[in-house]
Amino acid sequence: MPKPLVQAFHWPAIKSRVTVDGVVVVVDGAALAEGRVAHDLNALARQRIADTALVHDDPIEEVFADQIACADLVVLNKRDLIDAAGAARALAAIANVLPRSVKVIAVADGKVDEALLLGLGVGTEDDIANRRTRHDAEEEHDHDDFDTFVVPLGEIADPSALAARVAAVAEKFDVLRVKGFAAVADKPLRLMVQAVGARVTHQYDRAWTASEAREGRLVVIGLKGLDRAAVAQALVG
Repeated sequence: MPKPLVQAFHWPAIKSRVTVDGVVVVVDGAALAEGRVAHDLNALARQRIADTALVHDDPIEEVFADQIACADLVVLNKRDLIDAAGAARALAAIANVLPRSVKVIAVADGKVDEALLLGLGVGTEDDIANRRTRHDAEEEHDHDDFDTFVVPLGEIADPSALAARVAAVAEKFDVLRVKGFAAVADKPLRLMVQAVGARVTHQYDRAWTASEAREGRLVVIGLKGLDRAAVAQALVG
């Protein structure tokens, strides 16, 4: 996410020497037009799993929103691959998570005049307080406002049915996040599950090891006072 990097420019050894001209975020217009934030979400998930330097497992939709929140300029790429209606959907997806008035330019094949990218002169580090991200909102809440608990899962038969239960729980109860894994019958790979509200993603990540019990678990994060028993029953099915 750009915000912590920009904040580093306040360090005394850096602040007097360099500045952040501006934060440019490039988005996949074709994917946004189809309701995704990346072209191949499964390939992206595999890359993130393989990246040993990656500490956080935030859903890609949250990463997208946090990056847009810090942008001084948004480049909508692959404009040549979408029609006018698709472009409108892509722009709407950006506007939905863009908290400030920021210019969006559409380009094809990743080709953009460097004059549009350089010399923005924003000095982003001096305006970083106005770059409100999801993490900022979470830090403003006292942790006592939330409930977190684990729901054990036996082996399941249908990943889509589990995803549907997770989505239904988010809509019915005050559930904010669900993440974890499940064992699918006749499948040697573990199924990863992540949800933000009613948005649910799932994909196989790795093989079960010989020492592991084929049992799943889902971590549920919700508002204080959440009916744990009802949520657990609904997830187990």
